[in-house]
Amino acid sequence: MSGTVAMHSVFVYGSLMADDVVRLLLNRIPLTASATLPDFHRFSIKGRVYPAILPAKSDKVSGKVLFGITDHELNVLDEFEDIEYERENVQVLLTDSSDEKLQTKTYVWAKKDDPDLYGTWDFEEWKQLHMEGFLKMTREFAEELNLPKSEI
Repeated sequence: MSGTVAMHSVFVYGSLMADDVVRLLLNRIPLTASATLPDFHRFSIKGRVYPAILPAKSDKVSGKVLFGITDHELNVLDEFEDIEYERENVQVLLTDSSDEKLQTKTYVWAKKDDPDLYGTWDFEEWKQLHMEGFLKMTREFAEELNLPKSEI
């Protein structure tokens, strides 16, 4: 068996755009690049502080790609996103490098006809209103997974 480790890239568009959230989960900040996911829409969800994405023609979702994600880290992200999301392969445009296309993974809302989805989720508003509480929840989640404690 070879010692190579499979590396993944993951397009993130909600709370995982915040370095502090990623650091709590992965105990590091991976390399990132700004990216856009075409033909998807980022919804707010009633009663939740995080967003959902679903396919939507002629719309797009801005976010970023996390690079160099290991199998273990991908499993951590899978656990964090839980069963409400399905990990799917998508093609994004890297906005830092003249719209280079990249095949990557992302988390799509599993309930396609969810009546609780509405409007458009806003990252800056989330940072102001919800990030502090979300970091507390994320820290507790990370501790339950017995991840190494990160220095914040």
